[in-house]
Amino acid sequence: MVDDITALTARHTYGTWRAQRGWSPLHVTRAEGCSFWDATGKRYLDLSSQLVCTNLGHQNPAVIEAIRQQAAKLAFIGPAHTCEVRARAVEKLLEVMPPGLDKFFFTTSGTDANEAALKIARLYTGRHKVIARYSSYHGSTSGSVAATGDLRRWMVEPASTGPGVVFGPEVNCYRCPLGRTRESCGVACADYLAYMMDHEQNVAAVIIEPIVGSNGVLIPPADYLPRLAEHCRKRGVLLIADEVMSGWGRTGKWFSVEHWGVVPDILTTAKGITNAAAPLGVVATSRAIADHFDDHFFAHGHTYEAHPLTLAPAIAAIDEYRRLDLLNRARTMGEVLGARLRALADKHPSIGDVRGMGLFWALDLVRNRGTREPFNVPRDKLERRPLVADAVSAECMKRGVSVMSWVSHLLVAPPLIITEAELDEGVAALDAALEVADRQVAAD
Repeated sequence: MVDDITALTARHTYGTWRAQRGWSPLHVTRAEGCSFWDATGKRYLDLSSQLVCTNLGHQNPAVIEAIRQQAAKLAFIGPAHTCEVRARAVEKLLEVMPPGLDKFFFTTSGTDANEAALKIARLYTGRHKVIARYSSYHGSTSGSVAATGDLRRWMVEPASTGPGVVFGPEVNCYRCPLGRTRESCGVACADYLAYMMDHEQNVAAVIIEPIVGSNGVLIPPADYLPRLAEHCRKRGVLLIADEVMSGWGRTGKWFSVEHWGVVPDILTTAKGITNAAAPLGVVATSRAIADHFDDHFFAHGHTYEAHPLTLAPAIAAIDEYRRLDLLNRARTMGEVLGARLRALADKHPSIGDVRGMGLFWALDLVRNRGTREPFNVPRDKLERRPLVADAVSAECMKRGVSVMSWVSHLLVAPPLIITEAELDEGVAALDAALEVADRQVAAD
């Protein structure tokens, strides 16, 4: 039966972001807290919250019960109608959203949320062009993948992405795309986006991940976001903050933009809003944008907008973040995790950089610390060359720890409920697995 489930899955369903040959997905039978178990009974510590989404830990009872109760009460009603859970979800969102973001469109994923945000920005401004950044991921549908800077856009160009997106430099103080150093850069990467706004026609919006997620947990310097927000405001360009990964307590705030006192014109989020127990994304817009559509056609919608079964767990999840004091916990446990990861860097020459905030961290793996050369580049992943980060991740799995890898870094983003003992367990597995990368350094 175990082999049947894996074989049937691989033969008749698609694995995401990969060539299909050789895919043999792990058959998971249950999950609880910070762990999940395969069909043989082996336990795995989930050190990346799956795809940085099970922030409350697996199978949070309050979230699951909210889905059950809502299913019994009203499983579905179309978005042209309303119901109690829709109103209650709005009330909860108003309690935690940055001030001024007070009208919402509900979607079924972060991808869909960014798709809607881009359309809203274009409808509101009457302009079509969007500025995005390299080393970004905003989703897989046509608009959101067009605004994605990483390799996941390459395979679908140009037919599936369409016109209207131009790319500028990301914030990366470890590997500055402009060749600057932090001490003397003057936040040139923010000013370059302003230069782009001034030299492009019809710019509707700039879309950013305030903290870049799957492309390496890139933390901006303190003056970056306020400066970029001011550049946008002066030019009448909307700022869209993609908080799909960095939201919901992950960095010690409800949303990462709060660390820098910035309120974007549009904020998108998903993942942790329901603890990934139901597919929900949210687009939050300013009152100025909301007022515009009082007398202008809002040209967007879908069957599952404001689906009751997705809204009920969002209410429960927000209550659980508060009950468990997880924003504070992310900050305190993040200090513990950061110290443990920096200690690994002192020991392993394959770690070039350790960066993070709250319980959102990356280990940047390098072939050479002096030159900061990564083991692999995006083209290697696309062309199915062996990736050192994947080998380290696979070694962690052998040791019962699941950690997400991407190109040449590891994402360490455990559930916010993780204990110090569980952190030690995960770091011990990383310590042993990183010897795989260290041998590659020595070999070179």
